[in-house]
Amino acid sequence: MTMSLRPIQEVAAEVGLTENEIERYGRSKAKVRLEALTARERGADGTVILVTAINPTPAGEGKTVTTIGLSQGLRRLGHNVIPCLREPSAGPVFGMKGGATGGGKSTVEPSDDINLHFNGDFHAITAANNLLSALIDNHLYWNKSPKLNTRRIAHQRVLDMNDRSLRQAVVGLGTAAREESFAITAASEVMAILGLSRDLDDLRERLSRIIVGPAVDGALVRASDLRATGPMSVLLKEALLPNLVQTVEGGPAFVHTGPFGNIAHGTTSIVSLRLARKLAKYVVVEAGFGSDLGAEKFVDIVGHHGGPRPQVAVLVATVRALKYQAGIALEKLGEENLGALAAGSAHLAHHIGIVRRLGLHPVVCVNRFPTDTEVELNAVVAAAREAGARAAISEGFGRGGEGTVALAGEVLAAAAEPAPTHNPVYATDAPLADKIRAVAKEIYGAADVAFADKAKKRLEEAQANGFGNLPICMAKTQYSLSDDPKRRGAPTGFTVQVRDAAVRGGAGFVLVLSGEIMTMPALPAQPNAWQIDLGPEGEIRGIR
Repeated sequence: MTMSLRPIQEVAAEVGLTENEIERYGRSKAKVRLEALTARERGADGTVILVTAINPTPAGEGKTVTTIGLSQGLRRLGHNVIPCLREPSAGPVFGMKGGATGGGKSTVEPSDDINLHFNGDFHAITAANNLLSALIDNHLYWNKSPKLNTRRIAHQRVLDMNDRSLRQAVVGLGTAAREESFAITAASEVMAILGLSRDLDDLRERLSRIIVGPAVDGALVRASDLRATGPMSVLLKEALLPNLVQTVEGGPAFVHTGPFGNIAHGTTSIVSLRLARKLAKYVVVEAGFGSDLGAEKFVDIVGHHGGPRPQVAVLVATVRALKYQAGIALEKLGEENLGALAAGSAHLAHHIGIVRRLGLHPVVCVNRFPTDTEVELNAVVAAAREAGARAAISEGFGRGGEGTVALAGEVLAAAAEPAPTHNPVYATDAPLADKIRAVAKEIYGAADVAFADKAKKRLEEAQANGFGNLPICMAKTQYSLSDDPKRRGAPTGFTVQVRDAAVRGGAGFVLVLSGEIMTMPALPAQPNAWQIDLGPEGEIRGIR
């Protein structure tokens, strides 16, 4: 497939990028120099279309397919458009999920390269993160000031691979032995920092603010205190540049950074979004998980740090997923069941309400699956419209851009409407606990929030240390509107349990932990790695 792709300089030229503004990584990939953004700083900004979804289910919804397919549909209608996606993590690629570059006739290419090593970004982030860890232990070894409290070192080592054995590890043998846990690279604060940085100066400033932990006297120790800012910046200089690739239909696409959707803000980089808006009339960007996580964080975290305000949100749903939300077993989802579909539509209506609460025009994308009947598909469209959203059936997987033209038409109609009034979910200067309650009640539909003693203490410390004006990043299950992954549909009357909190001083948000959030995934009994191999001509096989 790679040999049939357009040369990357042709893709760049389609959106006005010159040879001097890109750094080619082979024939079909490139990085875009930041000078390209500087040169267009005074130009007009394109319209941002946010792609989000109902809560993910084992049935699959197709959010990435929709992001790419919609972009292809808009391009077929003659519009200049750039989709912006996150980079895949190698851990899930070799684990259970497989590749993350779309599917069917809606993919970004070269998909194998994007799923593996992609221009070295994840390696650079891993190296920069672990350099800080090495400097921390070197600081301890030489007994330097400020004296760190080794019981509360906040910075974790990372690895871009699923490895359950690293969830608990002992480090510092011979110096300051202590228990520590590794995270996957996508869950690191360095990844979040790279995604939220506007330029190199901003990146450097954010790296300097990473909180290593408290000193023995209680004062906060930052990466700058360990003289880590400079060398970390050097390692990340190239990784900050957006990656230019193409859709399977030859249109330009940016794939850049890959922060987690629950432990972080879960979307592509601000740099790639800023550049895409200068190059295209429409920018289609995917946010992680459902609207309760990804869309809320895009508006409240990315927006706080200078990211663009979307005008339209495409809410991805499927017949199968809505029946699952009504309590139907996986093996029964292929059977027509209008009663279950009607019951599951309450879940869809809640997400439409979230989109509206965030100040965006909702457009429901009903992704067609082979087992769906016409009456079921039309029932979901009708339910979406009854809840106040535009809606269209999409066939991006099976037909590419041709199958998303109807969806593209609805999105264009929504984008032509006056921008909705933005009423923030919480005020910037509100106490952190009040921000948490606002998100829990107004976004999730909770009745209340309960704070564990540890969470109360951490939030009080954050407030006292001057972090009260930061946005909050809620880390909860993606599988439910509540904090209980087993609660399907649109639950009410529940209490969100907050067990802990932590300041991400460099990224610029306060992480709020509800439930157990796994930052180091594990391999399943039959990992996807078993399917991945080289063919007789050296071609890569098995990444799906």
